[in-house]
Amino acid sequence: MNGIFLARPERAGLGVPLAVKDLFDTAGLTTTYGSAVFRDHVPTETATAVRLLEEAGYANVGKTNLHEFAYGITSVNPHYGTVPNPRFPGHMAGGSSGGSAAAVAAGLAVVGLGSDSGGSIRIPAACCGLVGFKPTFGLVPMAGCFPLAPSFDHAGPIAGSVADCGAAMAALAPGLEPGEADLADLRVGVAWVEDAEPLVRARVSDVAELLRARPVELPLPEVGPVFMREVARVHRDLFAEHAAEYGENVRTKIERCLALPDDAYERGLRARVEYRERCDEALEGFDLLVTPTLGFVAPRLPVDDLEIREAAILRTIPFNALGWPALALPCGPAEEGLPASVQLVARPGDDALVLGAGAALESLLLASGAVRTGADA
Repeated sequence: MNGIFLARPERAGLGVPLAVKDLFDTAGLTTTYGSAVFRDHVPTETATAVRLLEEAGYANVGKTNLHEFAYGITSVNPHYGTVPNPRFPGHMAGGSSGGSAAAVAAGLAVVGLGSDSGGSIRIPAACCGLVGFKPTFGLVPMAGCFPLAPSFDHAGPIAGSVADCGAAMAALAPGLEPGEADLADLRVGVAWVEDAEPLVRARVSDVAELLRARPVELPLPEVGPVFMREVARVHRDLFAEHAAEYGENVRTKIERCLALPDDAYERGLRARVEYRERCDEALEGFDLLVTPTLGFVAPRLPVDDLEIREAAILRTIPFNALGWPALALPCGPAEEGLPASVQLVARPGDDALVLGAGAALESLLLASGAVRTGADA
């Protein structure tokens, strides 16, 4: 499908069809990072995450389009086209891992490998009615993946079901054994529901009621300056030489990052430390947290990343700042009949718990008819 793949192997190997975000190096196969600067770049080595999946029986069927340099949430790419939303034509696929989500949504892959620095797995999963998992920071190796903001960067799967995400995670993090959790035994909190669009709020509230969740006063972080400084460090030299080859959207953000004052960065570092402490306190006594993934359904195209970015990452970037595992899961129809997405979160290292709870919740939602997943969605 036009706009999804940027490069495909001459012959895909045998195995579970895997779509690889074109941020991950693949030996002998063009890897652009979504940028015109790297239009002809062919790596000599394969990213560790891709290699782990291939060794576990996945077969790379193609490199997928993305928001340029993974710095955006729309996957509107000025160099390679806008990623379509196969399930909801005319609506945003989400980003930055939009192509990996679109490949799964179109039935071109069972799993899409994505990266997530502020929501880039979970946002496209939400927009395309899929499941997306951002693991604990550092659990999945990032070697061979072009960085965005290294202390925020994660790699993980997008799929049609929690089971498919769990199987991919077992390959990406050997030793991880996701199973089904007993939801009745979990102490669940819920936060950040009030400001969501009415039907998104209703669907997530339904999940919260199902899980007997209790309200949690959870703050939102003020870590933007830390993210921006890390982006500036990654791009400073490259941008100095190739600024004219950057698209306007990402160029504007890079310029803002490069202009960030040192004192703002220092305040951001302190705020991040304080945020971790406050969230640990707020979640004391809870096993799991429920929030909306997005406060709205997939917007209609055309859409301006600079206009909606802050609202889109509001509920996702906190868990990049914290490094906590977070799962996005469709939870029923909302505005315009498009799917709402609920986010399940736990403390670092509780990835199996999040996946297990997600699988159990998915089963309940499927049994109730609230959602459909996989090929039936």
